[in-house]
Amino acid sequence: MELTWYGLSCFRLAERGLATIVTDPYDPTLGLGALKLKADIVTVSHDAPGHNFVKAVKGARRVIDGPGEFELGGVFITGIQMVRKTGSKNDDRPNTLYVFDFEGLAIAHLGDLAYVPSQAQIENLGPVDLALVPVGGGGALGPSQAAEVISLIEPSVVVPMHYRIGKQGPKLDTVSRFLSEMGIGNLQPLPSLKVAKSSLSDDTQVVLLSSAA
Repeated sequence: MELTWYGLSCFRLAERGLATIVTDPYDPTLGLGALKLKADIVTVSHDAPGHNFVKAVKGARRVIDGPGEFELGGVFITGIQMVRKTGSKNDDRPNTLYVFDFEGLAIAHLGDLAYVPSQAQIENLGPVDLALVPVGGGGALGPSQAAEVISLIEPSVVVPMHYRIGKQGPKLDTVSRFLSEMGIGNLQPLPSLKVAKSSLSDDTQVVLLSSAA
């Protein structure tokens, strides 16, 4: 499976012979590069300009924007809604996490998760091989919260998302603070990540991707 990042929480997941998925396409009015993507499926974690600009993706036969179980194009998709009840309207907004099963390779996209879930909520995800985790704050997990969530999920590979690159886009933390929380020095970003179930290790590895947008 090949994973490509386009900034914020937008990824393209592609595997030969299976459906292609784009997650959380963003509106270019946020100050980032315009998206020109093709996919069979689009997933939306929540209804906000940084995550719901579906018309940026051509060819999409199905848009999934909430919880449920789906089998499309050979990929099993589970949407799990998480809402933290605090009494604050900002915290009560729903956020859907998605787990994509590409022939046994489980990828979890945490959307705009803004709090550290309980152990029971984490277990609802099932075993996760690759976790796409927000790390830049701005209404989603900050660096220290992201590190805590990763320790609960225990994936083989972590790809940080939803952080600031350059001077454009929403005001978020850069990825360096998250790397520091994880005890990691500078990492060289990769243009994309190709991963197979057979290549995974027991130790959690952090992989940075450069934005393809």
